Amino acid sequence: MSTGTFGKLFSCTVDGAVYAQPLWVANLTVGGAVHNVLFVATQHNSLYAFDADSSPCTLLWQASLLDASHGANAGETTFTSGPSITPEVGVTGTPVFDPTSGTLYVVSKSMLVVGGAIGAYYYQRLHAIDATTGNERTGSPVTIALSYPGTGDGSSTTAFQPRQQLQRAGLALVNGTVYIAWASVEDGIPYYGWIAGYTYAAGGFNANPIVLNVTPNTQRGGSWMSGNAPAVDGNGHLYVITGNGDFDVTNSGPPNNDYGDCFLQLSPGLTITSWFAPSDQAADNTNDNDFGAGGAAVVLNVNSGPVQHLVIGGGKDGTLYLLNGDNMGGLGDNHAWQAFNIGHGIFASGAFWNGTLYLAPVGGQMLAYAFNAGSNTFNTIPASQSNTAYGFPGATPSVSASGSSSNGIVWGIDATNYCTPDSPACGPAVLHAYDATNLTELWNSSIVAGDAAGNAVKFTVPTIANGKVYVGTRGNNTGGVYGSTSVSGEVDVYGLKPN
Repeated sequence: MSTGTFGKLFSCTVDGAVYAQPLWVANLTVGGAVHNVLFVATQHNSLYAFDADSSPCTLLWQASLLDASHGANAGETTFTSGPSITPEVGVTGTPVFDPTSGTLYVVSKSMLVVGGAIGAYYYQRLHAIDATTGNERTGSPVTIALSYPGTGDGSSTTAFQPRQQLQRAGLALVNGTVYIAWASVEDGIPYYGWIAGYTYAAGGFNANPIVLNVTPNTQRGGSWMSGNAPAVDGNGHLYVITGNGDFDVTNSGPPNNDYGDCFLQLSPGLTITSWFAPSDQAADNTNDNDFGAGGAAVVLNVNSGPVQHLVIGGGKDGTLYLLNGDNMGGLGDNHAWQAFNIGHGIFASGAFWNGTLYLAPVGGQMLAYAFNAGSNTFNTIPASQSNTAYGFPGATPSVSASGSSSNGIVWGIDATNYCTPDSPACGPAVLHAYDATNLTELWNSSIVAGDAAGNAVKFTVPTIANGKVYVGTRGNNTGGVYGSTSVSGEVDVYGLKPN
């Protein structure tokens, strides 16, 4: 791989910043022809389906989630946030695709201003989209309205507040149920750690979704995981990590069901079946060291033996926890299967491939930790690390390979200059490619000017499929108001250059 043989092939222009990871689907019939399709969701509340291979970029369909046919009222607009997400909030969490039904599930956020900001109404909706047309399935969308027993709102029941909750984490589809997790908009109280599961059948979504509020009496405790989706094991359990919030689970009496800064195993019905809290949980909460700044990854997934599911994750204090997913142990690092500090804050999920965990923490290199299958633990000294370091927020890597275990490449996006007011600067996302065996850099998109991506957004993850790499960006928008530049968002496509 070199700049002479690999680089940017083309870009697909869209109408807003692409925070959600692009999705790639093979051999989908759209408009009477079979395509490999790239689905892109934007913060302008739009969905796009592109031919994933054609250059120049070929649009198959486009849909606005703000029009009447997608459930919106006349005059609805995207939500205005900041400084963490600018210039607007529409679709933030990565959608999920159901290959059985050909349905794309996505959560939108919007508002309707009536008589000035005081009269604003806020909406979050779950959409079931026909992936071949962009149209809603019958009975879709559903407006998200959740409640859960708890005293955090001053009564006996807590209620979902669409303005306060940010749907940052990716969606997860497990056995036909779409799971959605929420955290906060700029830490604005009141917010909770809501998780919900919706099932779509012919005619619409289930009237009563399954719901969990992980901090129903104390607020906060959101599950955001830097945009990563819940991890899922072979038995359908979900794994999430919660952020800053109070913890009272060890109380002898109620309230004792608030799980701030915890690693949770959830049943398909969203019952907490196992949990872990680090020894410094209280300090994490006090000092804004979200345990849930990073996401969870499944390392071991077997059907027999004393340990069937090992999961790993960490947060802002830089400690990686490897846990027995079915018996996490409760409060205290002594209950962890393994715990070790990597020296930098974690705002990412690790990628586990071929017995190695890859992760790029804040201010550190891309790291590779070897897994010992005999002891079911990691060597705490990195087997290799990249020469390049990543600023905030680090990177969640993706791994591509020929077959299951050869010619592996680790891909990561350096999004340090992500253009919002809390960013150090504004500049292109930089895509890096490393040899998976030793993390020697093979190529990056900053070497040749023509390979430069659009301006960066936080927490983006590259999508690799069919010999191409897809990177979501904010185009040439610099974080200013919507439409202030000529390209409000784009997806840049990389691959082998024509001979």
